[in-house]
Amino acid sequence: MSSRLARSAGLISVATMASRLLGVAREIVLARLFGASADASMDAFNVAFRVPNLVRDLFAEGAMTAAFVPTFTRVLNTRGRDAAWRLGNLVINALVVVTAVLVLVGIVFAEPITRVIASGEKFASIPGKLQLTTQLTEIMMPFLTTIAVAVAMMGMLNSLHRFFVPALSPAMFNVATILCAFLLVPVMQPLGLPPIAAIAIATVLGGIGQIAVQWPVLRAEGFRYRPVLDFRDPDVREILRLMGPATLGLAAVQINVLVNTSLATTEPQGAVSWLQYAFRLMYLPIGLFGVSIATAALPHISKQAVDADKAGIRGTISAGLRMMLMLNVPATVGLMVLAYPIVELVLEYGKFAARDTSATAAALMFYAPGLLGYSAVKIASPSFYAMGDSRTPVVVSVSSVAVNLVLNIGLVRVMGYRGLALGTAIAAVFNAGVLLVVLRQRLEGLDGRRVGIALVKILAASALMGVAAHYASGFSYGLLPGHAWYVRMVRVFGTIAAAVLVLAASARLLRIQELSVAMDRVLGRFVRR
Repeated sequence: MSSRLARSAGLISVATMASRLLGVAREIVLARLFGASADASMDAFNVAFRVPNLVRDLFAEGAMTAAFVPTFTRVLNTRGRDAAWRLGNLVINALVVVTAVLVLVGIVFAEPITRVIASGEKFASIPGKLQLTTQLTEIMMPFLTTIAVAVAMMGMLNSLHRFFVPALSPAMFNVATILCAFLLVPVMQPLGLPPIAAIAIATVLGGIGQIAVQWPVLRAEGFRYRPVLDFRDPDVREILRLMGPATLGLAAVQINVLVNTSLATTEPQGAVSWLQYAFRLMYLPIGLFGVSIATAALPHISKQAVDADKAGIRGTISAGLRMMLMLNVPATVGLMVLAYPIVELVLEYGKFAARDTSATAAALMFYAPGLLGYSAVKIASPSFYAMGDSRTPVVVSVSSVAVNLVLNIGLVRVMGYRGLALGTAIAAVFNAGVLLVVLRQRLEGLDGRRVGIALVKILAASALMGVAAHYASGFSYGLLPGHAWYVRMVRVFGTIAAAVLVLAASARLLRIQELSVAMDRVLGRFVRR
């Protein structure tokens, strides 16, 4: 199972890596054009984007997957493709109707929504900032409908074990942003719009692009769109019933980020953007490893749940957790040790100043420990829904949101915006820990001894890697001073290469089996492709 899971995860990682790297390119372009604290543009955009982005993350990596994939898989396996295609059409049309209503409500009430999220006095005190945020919110609201359709298509393809194109489709969002940054930003002011409006328009175009890139593959599988709608259909009602609690059960991370955004508006200008840039950089390994492993595991868990194969579910989750630890523990240590040089390399150009680099790196250091929590939740939470339990993830998620709120309100007073990053990371680890404890009880174990031994070995190897990265980074700055982009690149990638060599040697010495599996199946597939 671990080998088959790794192969699927590797295929997803190839596509996800392309998407996440384009995401980094997107952040580079935005940082160069708009900076972070230079003016109000990026803070306004990040606040305005919070609502559609919240829905995107819940749908793309949460509620829709957890509720739709198990039901679609069951219909596909028990009643055949024709019944499954009918269900897909019913779900797509239901989502279009529901999200269209939400879009209209969002446009009509854009101003009060903006004022609730951006409640900080320092945010509202800057002339025109709230008005700009409201305008951007109105432009981006139709993104909800496009992403709902795109994710329904993604769920159908994943159920058919077609992982590559669905995992690649989010890259269209980044491609649209980059293209619009170069093509539309220069013409916005002559049209009477602020330059940042081009990025809001790109958001909607990116959602359309995600539909367009998946359509040919889904059609090749036999799907044909039909304008049918029946909210009384038993399978549709089951999916919609599950989506409510599934949204709450998987919403902890994004609700916590929403809380952070609101609290960050009480901090000086740039704080919202510093946190957003740091979160995007931290999310790169989550997308590469956490989401890809979870996406590959879910169809297997769904089928094993239908077969009442408790031992199979236990083995799939255990394999996923061990692979996730092998990839994300070193990533966490690396982000913490190399936060400043990474941010400096990726973002410090144009309007993104040295002050923004230091502030974003500080946020990244405190976000990084949450990597393990975020990735584990991606595996654990959908497992409950696959087994027909929608209550447990909801209760745990609500609890973690409460923990995050208490921590962030306290930490922001002591540590400023950095406390928001730390509180979110702690809440993510809490969320994952509780879910895994309950899952262990439900499945009568999760190969705890094997996972525990792997974790201890991985921690030891990662600690040695972190020490090597620290000294290699200091040595590189002494050997190659300067701020040219190619000097920064040599410093960062030279340090990473030294750290990876130490990690590989340590893992080999400690006989960490998960490293060879991950390298061969996940990273090896990327190299071969």
